[in-house]
Amino acid sequence: MTDQATAPTDAPAGPRPEPDYEVIVIGAGVAGIYQIKRLTDLGVAATVLERDADLGGTWYQNRYPGARFDSESFTYGYSFSQELLDEWHWTEMFSPQPETLKYLNYVADKFDLRRYMQFGCTVEAMTFDEATDTWALDLADGRTLTCHHVITAIGVLSIPTLPQIDGMDTFDGPSFHPAEWPHDPPDLGGKRVAVIGTGATAIQLIPEVAKEAAQLTVFQRRPNWAAPLNNRPISDEEMAEIRQRYDDIFERCARSPGGFEHEPDRRGWDNVPREERLELWDRLYDGPGFGIWLQNFVEIFMDDDANAEFSDYIADRIRQRVDDPELAEKLIPTDHGFGIQRVPLETGYFETYNRDNVLLVDAAETPIERITPAGVLTADGTERTFDLIVYATGFDAFTGAFDRIDIQGTGGQKLRTKWVDGPVTYLGMTVHGFPNLLMLAGPQIAATNFPRACETAVDWATPLLQYCWERGHTRFEPTAEAEREWYDHVAAMYEPFLLRKAKSWITGYNGNLDGHEYGKMRYNIYNGGGPKYASILADVADDDYRGLTFS
Repeated sequence: MTDQATAPTDAPAGPRPEPDYEVIVIGAGVAGIYQIKRLTDLGVAATVLERDADLGGTWYQNRYPGARFDSESFTYGYSFSQELLDEWHWTEMFSPQPETLKYLNYVADKFDLRRYMQFGCTVEAMTFDEATDTWALDLADGRTLTCHHVITAIGVLSIPTLPQIDGMDTFDGPSFHPAEWPHDPPDLGGKRVAVIGTGATAIQLIPEVAKEAAQLTVFQRRPNWAAPLNNRPISDEEMAEIRQRYDDIFERCARSPGGFEHEPDRRGWDNVPREERLELWDRLYDGPGFGIWLQNFVEIFMDDDANAEFSDYIADRIRQRVDDPELAEKLIPTDHGFGIQRVPLETGYFETYNRDNVLLVDAAETPIERITPAGVLTADGTERTFDLIVYATGFDAFTGAFDRIDIQGTGGQKLRTKWVDGPVTYLGMTVHGFPNLLMLAGPQIAATNFPRACETAVDWATPLLQYCWERGHTRFEPTAEAEREWYDHVAAMYEPFLLRKAKSWITGYNGNLDGHEYGKMRYNIYNGGGPKYASILADVADDDYRGLTFS
């Protein structure tokens, strides 16, 4: 097979031509970049289709103030190249968006991957041809590209959702979702800004907006737990030390459930006196990153009493940081405990509400009635005027990016129809009825540190394709039985965890989306942890890809 970056233009007359590509990868973010590297190293005719004007995925799209990842930088980068590890210098413990995007561009340029990428290419439809075992991809630019295999790398949180509020199209000023923050950023100085929402994105955004805006009003429907990021610079000397221990870093990530260096405390909740528990929590709360969540006792995820005691501790730490006691209580969740869903990490978030230019409006008590040309009208009759509105109202997580593409498999069945009540997959990587389709970081894979999950997925998908090529197989797909067994296993892995009780985007709750209401569980992730998931993938591969059929 040979490298191929652009499709042939004039198809010759006569017999049906070979497909334009052997493999098409959709998405040039963290997963897509690594996948095209693996394919082109093998000499496979492959291309990446990216809807944005350049690579980066999440890190190209999300340019709002405060955007950064919450993984330690040195655990977020790729592990596949020692040369890359030796060259790249992370400047902060938790890299900001501009540096992360710079890193992804550096990787693509270092390995000459751009020549396999096509930008500004939105895939509108995909149809599987059962006669030829090929996919036809219809693009928004009018082209149709064909291939034997499609690999999706379209992101977990790539489709922003706006709220369903009357009058949104009447507002006279600019308004947008943080994921659509203008590349030419607005000047917030002297402006009256509204932020609607207090989820993970808003928790990063709000402290930064408050530093610039004349007045910031935050409309909160449901408070969110959060813990300090505790970011800091990385010196040259520390970076040199990190390079020396990369093998250990990635080994620890591989054996931890969350794919980070943080490993859970398995001493047993009841075996540790309360005084020692408090000492541990103080140390973790003042430490960096997800330690407060992932280095904690495993019982906080599974036991109501343990979680309640720990949640009370976090609530007290919040109260210590907010001057107004009544306001502090509004910022503390009462409908779920700390840590039972993904924890946002923050920098000065709670202290932001001590500022004179910041107002919190409890939208549960006084709901937003409508957006007006001048601003926001609440149910108590108060109209507040704004120069700019930010809708920090979440994403159509896990399946949203798939739903945007009209994906049609065998017998005319459509993926969005099959997944209308939630995703159904085999191993989170394949779907019965949709042959030759592989999903990277799709629904029902282990929820871990994202690049670690991506490398796990790519390092399973690529040998699977090699297995097909070496044996002359032109088609693979999972059996219905294997898919059902995996779905049942994924569902069963929710039972031990308090996550099953939460109004969480991870379980499919999004009040801004029709059909994603609370109480209708969607099994979006695999709760068994990274090591168990990787072990299952390896076992399936070693057993000649058990659960898949080949022809």
